[in-house]
Amino acid sequence: MSAPIPDPSVPAIDVQDLHKYFGENQVLRGIDFHVDAGSVVCVIGPSGSGKSTLLRCVNRLEEPTSGKIFVEGVEVTDPDVNLDELRSRIGMVFQSFNLFPHLTVLNNLTIAQQKVKKRSKDEAVEVARRTLEKVGLAHREDAYPAHLSGGQQQRIAIARALSMSPDLMLFDEPTSALDPELVGDVLDVMRNLASEGMTMMVVTHEMGFAREVGDNLVFMDGGVIVEEGDPAEVLGNPQHERTQSFLSKVL
Repeated sequence: MSAPIPDPSVPAIDVQDLHKYFGENQVLRGIDFHVDAGSVVCVIGPSGSGKSTLLRCVNRLEEPTSGKIFVEGVEVTDPDVNLDELRSRIGMVFQSFNLFPHLTVLNNLTIAQQKVKKRSKDEAVEVARRTLEKVGLAHREDAYPAHLSGGQQQRIAIARALSMSPDLMLFDEPTSALDPELVGDVLDVMRNLASEGMTMMVVTHEMGFAREVGDNLVFMDGGVIVEEGDPAEVLGNPQHERTQSFLSKVL
């Protein structure tokens, strides 16, 4: 299943002057940035810097307080936008796997295809098996989530998102809940997606992945973008004192 052919003239994600408050607490303070179609943008920063909130605003899992977000030229922040249609084009992978525990792997992958995409059962199963093959878990289609390792569950969660044939993928710290030895398999799946041209926005602590796979690296702190640029450049020669301080602790 190859990634959709992006229109290079329209940013896949375009965020303009985005602000987000939770009560009195301002979490995002005028964020401006974009993700080009077919590129991988990695977002790093300390806990509480607004990374996950920014990601969740892109598909309106969080309601922005002000500002505009466009996905493939469609304004996500327009009150009249069809959220179901929008979300069917955006795959989302969370820190916790959010699989249905009472359903087999195969059923986890087919249920939304049938309900949201209106695919027939046969078509949904065919797509699910293709995506399970892609993440290296075709042999576990009859298993229940409780019988899988955390790394396998996360790969199933990625396969479930891919089964919806999204135009772009959002990853919210997809490896942070995993034992260290299970991280590699998940990152390999994400590397393969990137090599196929899938547009990806990845909130991550995996600096090696960001350096190797990212086209752009965004460092956030205190609800603002402090520094962004080529990942090797930002990680190897950070210009801002705050970036230097953060990287000195994590690299």
